[in-house]
Amino acid sequence: MYANVRDDLQKTLDEIKEAGLFKPERVISTPQSASVSVPSGDVLNFCANNYLGLADHPEVIAAAKDALDRWGYGMASVRFICGTQDVHKELEGRLSAFLGQEDTILYSSCFDANGGVFETLLDAQDAVISDALNHASIIDGIRLSKAARFRYANRDMADLEAKLKEASGARRRLIVTDGVFSMDGYIAPLQEICDLADRYDAMVMVDDSHAVGFTGPGGAGTPALHGVSDRVDIITGTLGKALGGASGGYVAARAEIVALLRQRSRPYLFSNSLAPVIAAASLKVLDLLESAGDLREKLAANTTLFRTRMTEAGFEILPGEHPIAPVMIGDAAEAARMAELLLERGVYVIGFSYPVVPMGAARIRVQLSAAHSTEDIEKTVAAFVDARASMGA
Repeated sequence: MYANVRDDLQKTLDEIKEAGLFKPERVISTPQSASVSVPSGDVLNFCANNYLGLADHPEVIAAAKDALDRWGYGMASVRFICGTQDVHKELEGRLSAFLGQEDTILYSSCFDANGGVFETLLDAQDAVISDALNHASIIDGIRLSKAARFRYANRDMADLEAKLKEASGARRRLIVTDGVFSMDGYIAPLQEICDLADRYDAMVMVDDSHAVGFTGPGGAGTPALHGVSDRVDIITGTLGKALGGASGGYVAARAEIVALLRQRSRPYLFSNSLAPVIAAASLKVLDLLESAGDLREKLAANTTLFRTRMTEAGFEILPGEHPIAPVMIGDAAEAARMAELLLERGVYVIGFSYPVVPMGAARIRVQLSAAHSTEDIEKTVAAFVDARASMGA
């Protein structure tokens, strides 16, 4: 039987390669940082979500080493059996205070966090209204629910209002949006979303994975940026980007929502506890964030410098102020080729194409970090210019 299946799978793989959509994995032989080593040599790293440069911070590493001695390597259990340690409860409390929410529940990833919310809170009597460009984990999580599904155009408040009117007969209505849309760097208009939620008696959920740690007052994310932390009912996020870059996710929300998730959320009930070493290191990250204003300022300055220099050089970058800076290419094969040429010039970036982004909207998604120097950015802009010239563009 598998011989036939293998041929079909190989045909699909060949088609992906021929379309220029194949996604190779590059092996890094050093810690995650502004500069890393790959098989071709040392390169500047402009494609990680290491926004504040904390992935290899010495205090975070020291906290992780200490945690191994104190709490061990792993829990070998789920939370409700024998997988809850005091370090898990401490981290949940700290995240709740940091994000301005009543309670927090930890997951093994934000993908699992988003996968565990909708099925638990919504059934066939309810409706979920989702932004068209929401993360794949939100889309998959919604599919697990029996709720009616509505999709509104990206950040289009008129369309959101129309969908809320369509969902007016539902028992519960939940609006869900990314705080920052990871392929574009656009920030959701949470003030207007919360206003519509109030008008149409809906709850609001925000996946703030690409904002927490460096966006808004004290790095508390897009709800804090827009002054609506008390009006957002559910915040999901990750520990794997600005908050240290390891893994793990969370849902910070109203107390009753978190309490119900602990009882019925399947990814929480049936997945091993977050490793205590990650929980402890994440607590150290939260300590560092209290005095990380200089890192947030450096990240903002690096973002402005890169966006300005690239625009001056004639590249099309989607507008915004977020450290996700998409350099638009259009053709998938050309984006992949440019990424390879940039690697040859000592700059590690990735070309994104369909199905990660719409067909014909391929791009190089450059991600700035506080760990980058001005020289790093100038060298990267020069590499883009040189790569474009070698492609005859």
